Amino acid sequence: MGLDDKVQNEAEDAKGKAKEAAGAATGNDSMKAEGRGDQGRASAKEAGRHVKEAGKSVKDTFTS
Repeated sequence: MGLDDKVQNEAEDAKGKAKEAAGAATGNDSMKAEGRGDQGRASAKEAGRHVKEAGKSVKDTFTS
């Protein structure tokens, strides 16, 4: 987990925002919902990345 994951999560979020905007522009509710889902998945992955990094930081504190 690191910079690569952060970039991937940001890319997935951006893709979701684009889908949601395209769905709104075309009146396609399914595409809007899919875009919101992509954004939600990206947010969840990013939150997991933060938790894992925090856990590693705590572990490093006790092993140093």
